[in-house]
Amino acid sequence: MTIDIRQVSHPEAVKDFDTAELRRHFLIETLFAAGEVKLTYSHLDRVIVGGAMPTDRAIVLPTPKAIGTDAFLRRRELGIVNVGGPGKVSVGGKDHALAKRDALYVGKEAGEVVFSSDDAASPAKFYLLSTPAHAVHPNKVIREADAKTIALGEQATANKRVIRQYIIPGVCETCQLVMGVTTLEEGSIWNTMPAHTHDRRCEIYLYFDVPADARVFHLMGEPQETRHLVVANEQAILSPGWSIHSGVGTRAYSFIWGMGGDNVDYTDMDMVATGDLR
Repeated sequence: MTIDIRQVSHPEAVKDFDTAELRRHFLIETLFAAGEVKLTYSHLDRVIVGGAMPTDRAIVLPTPKAIGTDAFLRRRELGIVNVGGPGKVSVGGKDHALAKRDALYVGKEAGEVVFSSDDAASPAKFYLLSTPAHAVHPNKVIREADAKTIALGEQATANKRVIRQYIIPGVCETCQLVMGVTTLEEGSIWNTMPAHTHDRRCEIYLYFDVPADARVFHLMGEPQETRHLVVANEQAILSPGWSIHSGVGTRAYSFIWGMGGDNVDYTDMDMVATGDLR
């Protein structure tokens, strides 16, 4: 197990970051490593972002010292989305089978979490996002077909996409965690444009199903001080509440969005007119 600690960066400081500094503070380059759990602890709303990639044997979600409790879920909730081959997540001794794009919500104090793959040659890749929790909510599997689905965008604006809301009020009750998956249709490349911010909560993006020869140019920063990060497949972005989060790819792609903060209202956004971006 490895864990990386990321501190909060003030927007006035970020204006002077070069490319390497931007990537060091806001990009998680390696989430999945065979047979390992990799975690990043961010002081943005104290979220933990991670990846578990079991191969020929099961691996346990550890409890790093940085969390400060005797069990990972003692004071936390956890969202899991599988972006690899089929596998299982055992929570408190109960197995939950997850195919690609299936999700699992795990509530506070749910017990030990163990990851396994059905086939070591095609391992599961469990994406993890955890936020602090103050109450217990039941564990729940959300299949791709069970997610709340919204079709948005137009071919003319190259942003035709399907949003699937997995962990959201009305589908799955949580303390503060909200998660879903957005998939762009072939020929569409833009996400979240016009852009927005939401100072009440941070947002984490995991880009996946990005072809090996493609990249996503992720836009970030204050609306009048934008910057970009070049992102490859299965890399994640830490987006502070003061930052826009948008992207344009050289090919179509998918991404998991996840939020933690003051509310669980998906529509709580401060919109930014495209003409006001700088």
